[in-house]
Amino acid sequence: MTDRPRSGLAAVSTALLAMSRHLEVRDVLKTIVASARELLDARYAALGVPDDHGGFAQFVVDGVSDEQWKAIGPLPRQHGILAAMLHEEKPERIADVRKDPRFEGWPAAHPDMSDFLGMPIRDGDETIGALFLANKRCPEADRALGGGCGFTTEDEELLGILAQHAAIALTNARLYERSRELTIAEERSRLAHELHDAVSQKLFSLRLTAQAAAALVDRDPVRAKGELQQVAALAAEAADELRAAVVELRPAALDEDGLVHTLRTHTQVLDRAHTSRVSFRSAGIRALPAAQEEAVLRVAQEALHNALRHAEAEHVDVSLVRSGQGALLSVTDDGKGFEPRTVRRAGRHLGLVSMRDRAGGVGGTLTVQSEPGKGTTIEMEVPGG
Repeated sequence: MTDRPRSGLAAVSTALLAMSRHLEVRDVLKTIVASARELLDARYAALGVPDDHGGFAQFVVDGVSDEQWKAIGPLPRQHGILAAMLHEEKPERIADVRKDPRFEGWPAAHPDMSDFLGMPIRDGDETIGALFLANKRCPEADRALGGGCGFTTEDEELLGILAQHAAIALTNARLYERSRELTIAEERSRLAHELHDAVSQKLFSLRLTAQAAAALVDRDPVRAKGELQQVAALAAEAADELRAAVVELRPAALDEDGLVHTLRTHTQVLDRAHTSRVSFRSAGIRALPAAQEEAVLRVAQEALHNALRHAEAEHVDVSLVRSGQGALLSVTDDGKGFEPRTVRRAGRHLGLVSMRDRAGGVGGTLTVQSEPGKGTTIEMEVPGG
């Protein structure tokens, strides 16, 4: 009896946990490629992310030394079998790639490859990359007899599962890189909302996929299912950890520009990005303790998110004025509002629970006024230093 199912699950878990630790595209791709090679016990593995010009924006390999990779030359183009996977959107499992009619050769320094398994990486209806594996390692007994092995149907199914992990990792990395192109204020807000939503939804799908993998394991199924349940638990933990890490990041702009400037910039970005009008005014604000400034900014971001995404408001007015030694934040919208008596049920959906926790955590108070059809006002007062 082999240890294959256990090592396969370990590779899947490695890919999943890496997604919660890294957001840089290169780091995530390297982890996915290494996990794919380990999972299928292949000599070579690669992951390509296509560009819009017939080439690859990213192409990461595993099993090839840095010296070999440099000698191979430029990144490959989308042709032959590589193009088939990207455009025909189906797996390719080939006993000897050199005999395939689509094979067009490779550079002189390229390692010799025979058996081949390729898997497109799909995010919804879009092909966002492809995994390539070659030269499956043969068991000692097969090598002694001079026989080959090649990739199996089970290998193809397992790689399909891992490709879903790759889609998650690439989607998150794209969100992260897109957020870096925005202003500091928009970057932090967008990252918190988009990345939170994407990861939560896709990790839920991932847990279901991990459970489905139990059907692929025919050796010690009771233990394998227990291992898969552990993978599902790790997925839930990764989602919680990533959500907490994103939410609790202190915005760099607060340290550099202060609360008033940061909040003004944030509202200006939202005013440009949405059809709703978003205005901001401030008066007499003094510097607040760092924890209070961060809490005020976070509550303002959440209230603005609710007004623009849920309340369908046409106008949102944000004010930050001095109140004693502290400050009073007010976010008022003319949206659809809600019945205050239902706030207990709606509170978690609208983030009111977390807003109250933030206010209370710095010695402040939060009040909510709303009425169906008459908009909402959220006020937060902090005591200052």
